[in-house]
Amino acid sequence: MKKALLYIISLLLINSYAISQIGGTNSLRFLNIPMTARAAALGGNNMSVWGDDINLIHSNPALLNKQMSKQTALNYCNYVSNMNFGYLAYARHFENKGTFAASMNFFNYGKFKGYDEFEVETNTFNANDYCLNLNYSTTLPEDTSFNIGINLKTIYSQYEAFNAFANAIDLGATYRFKNNFVVSLAAKNVGYVWKNYTKTAGSELNLPNTVQLGISKKLSKAPIRLIVVYDQLLKWNMRYVSAIDTAGKSNPFGDAETVDSTRFQKFYKRLGSNTDNLFRHLTFGTELLLSKNFTIMLGYNYRRQREFTLPERRGGNGFSFGFTFKVKKFNLSYSFSQMAFAGRSSILGITYRL
Repeated sequence: MKKALLYIISLLLINSYAISQIGGTNSLRFLNIPMTARAAALGGNNMSVWGDDINLIHSNPALLNKQMSKQTALNYCNYVSNMNFGYLAYARHFENKGTFAASMNFFNYGKFKGYDEFEVETNTFNANDYCLNLNYSTTLPEDTSFNIGINLKTIYSQYEAFNAFANAIDLGATYRFKNNFVVSLAAKNVGYVWKNYTKTAGSELNLPNTVQLGISKKLSKAPIRLIVVYDQLLKWNMRYVSAIDTAGKSNPFGDAETVDSTRFQKFYKRLGSNTDNLFRHLTFGTELLLSKNFTIMLGYNYRRQREFTLPERRGGNGFSFGFTFKVKKFNLSYSFSQMAFAGRSSILGITYRL
């Protein structure tokens, strides 16, 4: 147990150091996009779900286990407009050594028309992001219920003639209790950008690192699994503030903040603000395990709902759903997420055991 505590403390210290280095807006945000159908259907994160599905390692490297050996997975999404992204993974277990996996995720932003400074069309070009992942996971010898994992990332981004290169790691820990209760902790995207798109001063890139804490519980007398994930464990304020607003009182639509005149109004507003900020950290998911071969998934992401809501319309932003269906060695999965009024995201996934 001492080794487990030391690993968790190291995980938090590494990511707290990375967060202290952040000096501006994060880049390479495609690393935070849920690229598997199961994760997207559960609100964007399933980092505390234990099972034999290789797609789980995209959310937490500590979920990699020997039950995923010889599995291969492919997920694809035709995103908004002509953008698309995908995720490919394969795992293999070796006795007395642990479980290894290799995966790759990409994001293609489509084709663009190029123009020079005189607005004369030059040529068309593509914009792409890539990430190659090497995963390893093992259990602690003194407690096989405790899994630790690491994901080594090689990140490459190219927009026309400009490109960037970075390396990062994900560290994860998962503990499984006997009553189908799972607790997971993960630090993601801790690394360094070796090459920037340009050498212009002030254009440095910052990786979108985060620490996440998640729990899941399979109910003993019902075919239901409940999932809650807390994102940005080391950062409290998740509300949007305009980069040009030094007072920090703006919202995405430019409306001025009202001034309260009574103590009760001030207290009520602080309470509402803190509650709103708390829920921006949380993602909720539910899996309805209707049979061994069929599962329905539901999710809700409060932060997504708040950030994509228009002043006059709320819609279904933040809600997502999906299903998985097993046929022999194949596992088919699908998810649908409402991103905004003009955009919806559907991911199709196929898993096959060799």
